[in-house]
Amino acid sequence: MNTIKDTLEYIVKAIVPETESKDIVITDSEENSLITFEISAPSEVVGKIIGKEGKIIKSIRTILNLSYPTTRFLLKIKD
Repeated sequence: MNTIKDTLEYIVKAIVPETESKDIVITDSEENSLITFEISAPSEVVGKIIGKEGKIIKSIRTILNLSYPTTRFLLKIKD
């Protein structure tokens, strides 16, 4: 994985079943050295990405923060 977007895409697509991972689209935009990632997925998949009480999305943020400590980013989920 060369970029933070590649890593994010790999993690998110590994969480959901392969048949549902085709519907997931991750877009990014950068403004003032802050990268905003928007994860678009069907509503039935969004719950799997967020997890109970947000534990999975928090874990994804932690992994990305540890892997890319100098990169500022924001994750948004859109269904």
